[in-house]
Amino acid sequence: MSWIFLFLAGLFEIGWAIGLKYTDGFSKLVQTVLTVASMIVSLTLLGLALKALPVGTAYAVWTGIGTVGTALLGIWLLGEPATAIRLACIALIVGGIMGLKFAA
Repeated sequence: MSWIFLFLAGLFEIGWAIGLKYTDGFSKLVQTVLTVASMIVSLTLLGLALKALPVGTAYAVWTGIGTVGTALLGIWLLGEPATAIRLACIALIVGGIMGLKFAA
């Protein structure tokens, strides 16, 4: 169950990272409220996952999910560049997340 909590925490991290872009410097109320709610859910789920998982592994996986998801959504939603080197680096992060999961 801890891995599920951690995965969901990572998804909510993506939500608040992308949400920050849409808050327009916290000047848009609805987007700001949703972003802050996503932060709270993400940290709560991370805390639950840490009851059973090593902190180093959980934190690395949480930030890795957030990093990969945010980078991919940045490409898809925000028109950020999808260069070969950028996609290769994202693949390396995914490989690292998988390695930590299998090593835990």
